[in-house]
Amino acid sequence: MNIADLTVHAVHVNHRGNWLFVRVRTDNGLVGHGEASHSTADHLLVATLARARSRLIGRDTSDLEALFLEMARPNAGMVAWTAFSAVEQALWDLAGQAAGAPVYQLLGGRCLPRIRLYANVNRAAANRDPLAYAERAREAVEAGFRAVKCAPFDDVSWKTLDDPEGRRAYERGLERVRRIREAIGDEVALSVDCHNRFDVPTARRAAKDLEPFRLYWLEAPVPPWDPAGLAQVKAGLNTRLVAGEELLGRAAYLPLLASRALDVIMFDVKHTGGLLESKKIAALAEAHQTPVSPHSPAGPVAHLAAAHLCATLPNFLNLEYAWGEAPWRNDLVGGAEDIRDGYLTLPEKPGLGLALDEKLLAAHAVEL
Repeated sequence: MNIADLTVHAVHVNHRGNWLFVRVRTDNGLVGHGEASHSTADHLLVATLARARSRLIGRDTSDLEALFLEMARPNAGMVAWTAFSAVEQALWDLAGQAAGAPVYQLLGGRCLPRIRLYANVNRAAANRDPLAYAERAREAVEAGFRAVKCAPFDDVSWKTLDDPEGRRAYERGLERVRRIREAIGDEVALSVDCHNRFDVPTARRAAKDLEPFRLYWLEAPVPPWDPAGLAQVKAGLNTRLVAGEELLGRAAYLPLLASRALDVIMFDVKHTGGLLESKKIAALAEAHQTPVSPHSPAGPVAHLAAAHLCATLPNFLNLEYAWGEAPWRNDLVGGAEDIRDGYLTLPEKPGLGLALDEKLLAAHAVEL
């Protein structure tokens, strides 16, 4: 089975941007889907895939390792890795369809009957006023989620925390967390994503100030390419420390694992080389007795791809879900995201188990 064509379809979602879907068609008429959203540069990603198209046409769809070596070069950057990751997801979708089996069966079979999710309310929260932000979190809990993540410090920089406006921004961030905890109650897990806004001293300060809110985890207080800094933050932390979403390929995770800098490893199947490379990262983490929680503020295609992988991982903790971003999200993939009470039940259809709705695809299409 060989690749006959590759197309990219961009869908506008909301104020946070677009979803980019990749379709790979084979010479026997099958169509596989992958997702290349959030690469930091949509136009450049589309151009990258356009250049790769001629190289891909005619290739055997089972050439996953060879294509990884060709397209996901170590220094190629986020856009190139995201482009390949989408193609790789689509090739797994095709493999499952050809075999008449869900992708998780091809990846070793599932360890779990359902996938535990947490609701990332950031992408649905256009208004970051503390009360409005808390309302989004409350709505996610009402929808059945028992775990919520927020990013309260996106207007904060460690460089300005000693300035009046910087201190006010920091206090607003703490107020957001306080209001969310009040809105969701004590029994719902609450995590805070810092988006690398701090250095080590200010991260320690933030961790101390956040202790009253009983966090499930603290995410990315300092950049993941600083294992020593993360280890310093972790040493004084009373909750889990999580990071890694920006890293590309398994080699980038070795320093974090070897130094025990994190309690949970986070990778993103959209960026780090696709499902096979992500499974290798998870295996490295398992060898270091470290659980994994894939980063996935994604559209429904990448989310389902990640869910198929998660079902096969012995050290899986939970999977991110971009709650409330678009009311037509599940309809776009033909109802394949079966989410109830904060858990996703995987589709049993061959491949990823989805089909893009052509009318919704056209209705929300955007030119890049």
